Amino acid sequence: MADDMRMSETAKAAAEASAAEDVSAIPQDELNRMTDALIAAFKTVFDPEIPVDIYELGLIYKVDIDDNRKVDIDMTLTAPGCPVAGDMPGWVENAARTVEGVEDVEVRLTFDPPWDPSRMSDEARLALNML
Repeated sequence: MADDMRMSETAKAAAEASAAEDVSAIPQDELNRMTDALIAAFKTVFDPEIPVDIYELGLIYKVDIDDNRKVDIDMTLTAPGCPVAGDMPGWVENAARTVEGVEDVEVRLTFDPPWDPSRMSDEARLALNML
């Protein structure tokens, strides 16, 4: 895959690859449904300073669903000094918990690698007039 792949595509691929790596107790069609529903849930969370959802911004780095239906999410912020740094992981956790079949959620905030605008999808770039 190209180095400049959108982060949102990377996050979805990582979730699907993680699920496919090991034989899961959860049927593949259920994992696919949960993955799509998680992405839809992430798209309901917005950075208050940027009128684009966190998924299209590329703030979701990794999503893993284990056999117990626990969802582990690694995410970042646009900047370490983001005014909602203490709140946004909770927003993401709450959004993930709305997905049918999810039993538990853990959100980890990371700045490695740091976010930069190259992680945004074309949809986000268009919304921000950056194309």
